[in-house]
Amino acid sequence: MKRYLSLAAALGCALAVHAAEMVLLPAGSFVMGDPKGKADEKPRRVTVGAFYIDKHEVTQKEYAELMGTNPAKFRGDDLPVECIRWTDAARFCNARSVKEGRKPCYDPETWQCDFTADGYRLPTEAEWEYACRAGSSGRFHFAGGERKLNDYAWTRSNSRETTHRVASRKPNPAGIFDLYGNVAEWCNDWYTEHPAGGTDPRGAATGTKRVLRGGSWQDRAKNLSSARRFADDPATADICQGYDTYGFRCVRNAGK
Repeated sequence: MKRYLSLAAALGCALAVHAAEMVLLPAGSFVMGDPKGKADEKPRRVTVGAFYIDKHEVTQKEYAELMGTNPAKFRGDDLPVECIRWTDAARFCNARSVKEGRKPCYDPETWQCDFTADGYRLPTEAEWEYACRAGSSGRFHFAGGERKLNDYAWTRSNSRETTHRVASRKPNPAGIFDLYGNVAEWCNDWYTEHPAGGTDPRGAATGTKRVLRGGSWQDRAKNLSSARRFADDPATADICQGYDTYGFRCVRNAGK
């Protein structure tokens, strides 16, 4: 944790909120995964570059103002938008980029991501876990285990089977909210059973499912952790099958 904070301080912006409610995270290395987790959560050393990440999940107000529609089942301006397909999230990232005069990251024909662009995109799985951990190395980014989870997350035990206002629980040490529960968050990566380590890993080159992280309002505490991985068809958002649990947040490269 001290190393994380010293890196942020070295950049002169520790835990700082950028315009549009983003947090700047410094470049760094960490152990991704969980030695006690599932087979696809094998620990590996990962290094990520500096990036901005949304302080909270994209809200229905933010989504509707930019996209002109609100697909959510649970309605409320400050609730996270849900019933979101991966492609819906990528389109929002492009629209947000255009609005700010930035270069969109996603090719709308192929959905390939240009990681050199200065616009918005979905976090890589490595970026998401790095942001979630904020220098921590345990199962959660806080001490106390499952008995303290309700202080930080909306899950099956306290959600009353609905989403809740973003940032209404405690943040992690980096000032980021709702990293566990509320809505599961789409990541950029195609899912693979054998995720790689190294510098800025970006998942499989192709696949049939995209990664989701963090879990949602319907997940039990035992199924949540900083390393827990989920995945689904990127074109899926049918509320009849439970996808009122899928949302997202955006990132963009630092220094651009």
